[in-house]
Amino acid sequence: MGLFRGFVFLLVLCLLHQSNTSFIKLNNNGFEDIVIVIDPSVPEDEKIIEQIEDMVTTASTYLFEATEKRFFFKNVSILIPENWKENPQYKRPKHENHKHADVIVAPPTLPGRDEPYTKQFTECGEKGEYIHFTPDLLLGKKQNEYGPPGKLFVHEWAHLRWGVFDEYNEDQPFYRAKSKKIEATRCSAGISGRNRVYKCQGGSCLSRACRIDSTTKLYGKDCQFFPDKVQTEKASIMFMQSIDSVVEFCNEKTHNQEAPSLQNIKCNFRSTWEGKDRLNRMNQAAKHFLLQTVENGSWVGMVHFDSTATIVNKLIQIKSSDERNTLMAGLPTYPLGGTSICSGIKYAFQVIGELHSQLDGSEVLLLTDGEDNTASSCIDEVKQSGAIVHFIALGRAADEAVIEMSKITGGSHFYVSDEAQNNGLIDAFGALTSGNTDLSQKSLQLESKGLTLNSNAWMNDTVIIDSTVGKDTFFLITWNSLPPSISLWDPSGTIMENFTVDATSKMAYLSIPGTAKVGTWAYNLQAKANPETLTITVTSRAANSSVPPITVNAKMNKDVNSFPSPMIVYAEILQGYVPVLGANVTAFIESQNGHTEVLELLDNGAGADSFKNDGVYSRYFTAYTENGRYSLKVRAHGGANTARLKLRPPLNRAAYIPGWVVNGEIEANPPRPEIDEDTQTTLEDFSRTASGGAFVVSQVPSLPLPDQYPPSQITDLDATVHEDKIILTWTAPGDNFDVGKVQRYIIRISASILDLRDSFDDALQVNTTDLSPKEANSKESFAFKPENISEENATHIFIAIKSIDKSNLTSKVSNIAQVTLFIPQANPDDIDPTPTPTPTPTPDKSHNSGVNISTLVLSVIGSVVIVNFILSTTI
Repeated sequence: MGLFRGFVFLLVLCLLHQSNTSFIKLNNNGFEDIVIVIDPSVPEDEKIIEQIEDMVTTASTYLFEATEKRFFFKNVSILIPENWKENPQYKRPKHENHKHADVIVAPPTLPGRDEPYTKQFTECGEKGEYIHFTPDLLLGKKQNEYGPPGKLFVHEWAHLRWGVFDEYNEDQPFYRAKSKKIEATRCSAGISGRNRVYKCQGGSCLSRACRIDSTTKLYGKDCQFFPDKVQTEKASIMFMQSIDSVVEFCNEKTHNQEAPSLQNIKCNFRSTWEGKDRLNRMNQAAKHFLLQTVENGSWVGMVHFDSTATIVNKLIQIKSSDERNTLMAGLPTYPLGGTSICSGIKYAFQVIGELHSQLDGSEVLLLTDGEDNTASSCIDEVKQSGAIVHFIALGRAADEAVIEMSKITGGSHFYVSDEAQNNGLIDAFGALTSGNTDLSQKSLQLESKGLTLNSNAWMNDTVIIDSTVGKDTFFLITWNSLPPSISLWDPSGTIMENFTVDATSKMAYLSIPGTAKVGTWAYNLQAKANPETLTITVTSRAANSSVPPITVNAKMNKDVNSFPSPMIVYAEILQGYVPVLGANVTAFIESQNGHTEVLELLDNGAGADSFKNDGVYSRYFTAYTENGRYSLKVRAHGGANTARLKLRPPLNRAAYIPGWVVNGEIEANPPRPEIDEDTQTTLEDFSRTASGGAFVVSQVPSLPLPDQYPPSQITDLDATVHEDKIILTWTAPGDNFDVGKVQRYIIRISASILDLRDSFDDALQVNTTDLSPKEANSKESFAFKPENISEENATHIFIAIKSIDKSNLTSKVSNIAQVTLFIPQANPDDIDPTPTPTPTPTPDKSHNSGVNISTLVLSVIGSVVIVNFILSTTI
């Protein structure tokens, strides 16, 4: 059976991850189907569209040359906010929506800080999530500080597409080179400039030499690197792409392996170039979708199908509860035999076609057991339709052709097991909000819980409603056998009555009028049958459109995997674009046989977690129990005085240029607004749940699994000097990646960072007899006195660690920490610089790799607009 919604949303139901997958394809060296989304909070300005066009055009030429004529940009779509004025040139989008954005144009994450950045929390070489540009940056108002938008786009594209990292480091802006000089963190090392303290006050500015800090043995925090305006060095784009001469990425020959850049830290010093009651459960979920998830103003229709298809409801625009009740009355009441998925989809397209001449942007929700080996016969029709197909598979069987339909159209796909208590079907429906709906209008899941009750007849707990939500709050209770006794109290102790009981569908629900009270709501559910399975789902919308709600998004690092390769769970918690720290985050991974693995996710910058305190909570998953599909669900809870907002600049952002050295003098740019990164806002209690979709694992051997997982790599090793000892600290890995406890550590030191990296086993070993490993994710500390080190041998030493587990499996070499034993020399250029400007060579214009705008197509669907332009290149 099917429904559609949204601007046309089709839900197809037959007796039945959210994948934020990009549409980007590489076709004959050209990147196609890039989606750029303008956030609804951006004030209308058609110049932004023009500037995006110019940015991509110039970026294409720059990328083409930077990649040695390998790649260019060919096709880009721009999604316009629904609150911008309509334009007769606009046309309806097809598959493009906010969930699949490659670039987001939105106000700065922190006021006044327009730095572009790429949301990137996976490992080196893995693709990022999206690029964030601000309107002022695109309009050219920040060009002095960050460079031309076209060059910026290529810098961020390398983050997004190839998973490389910046070749500067604001946390470690200077380092001690093997030349015994202090150098600015950069790549290549040939980029020239001056390290200076530059301060302005009352209209006058002072420049002075940098001073060495007695603790760090490096330049103080007020010292900055000012690049020469005129120079000839060509690399690297991942350092300062804004330098006129920079047109290349660092390669093996030009890469600066000494610098503590993020690229070196994250990519091992490699350069960028190397580098059961099915029908009833279906109806429960469909009713919840129609009552709560689907937004007002959407058009919804319904198609039933088994071996054939029937149109039950033509498109109805949702304006009130009357339309919702009409659609609910059309839900199937008994199962029929057979499954003809193509029949259901074709009838769905027919219903949509009666109202809209095009299917572009229509969303089809296909709910089925997927047991139809003829589904492949309509794949081409689905692909050409312009509709988005979401697929929910109930049970174990699911034809690969149906999964392919969701992938090629940009839809979501979920696997839901037959176990009733996991609430997976309702979770999957709840996740299917329109990709183009404003965040303030989206239904957010606060709670999703289920229990099978035997000896204990009670299911009691609490739900937190925080101040960022509360509008359209909805409680849904389901059961398998008999209606339970339901008691619900608001935070003031007032009991909530008037639940609507639907005995046929075995569900009861209550919608809280207005805005629900902030605080802890308590519920008691008493089963009237033994055994009994009860579930509760609570959803709500933003209380205030001007205050972004707290959100949780969950995903696995890949959709398909083979044993013994590990997988990583990610959950990102944000309020708007600001990360939420200190939350308790739990992942529930369920196999198709109903086995559930529970993992605590961490934001500690260790193990599977790439960056500490970025609002992304992560953990390795290796506890495979069988071949087949697994589903992911995440629960996040913020307790009083624990969860907090961290006002910090985003990671993986383009370098800010404090100024230029011109003819030996510093020409400063306007200073960035200062941000006290120690300032944090404590959040009230909150709770959220989110579905992370499905993934498939193959080649899992019979249990028990062999031990094939070493300890995870230590990535946060830090070293300091105290008197005559070196103090090391790090986060403990586990026996299997980040679970359990390692058997022992091997610590080695060297005067050469490259020798330690490439020949770890040959370096000098530190005596660790007294070092007893702790449980994974604990803080480790170890002190030792370096022996046989003199000023003749080194001004500083490098330290690294390997971990060994009980099966003698060894981790990768840790990040390399360093300490200074003697005060290094200040760079003479910083004291008495004698710059010799060299003109930038005239570019070779004999080869035309420019990009020409051949077509500009504008489109609209309802109040959502898309701008599409096709780019072509002459090679």
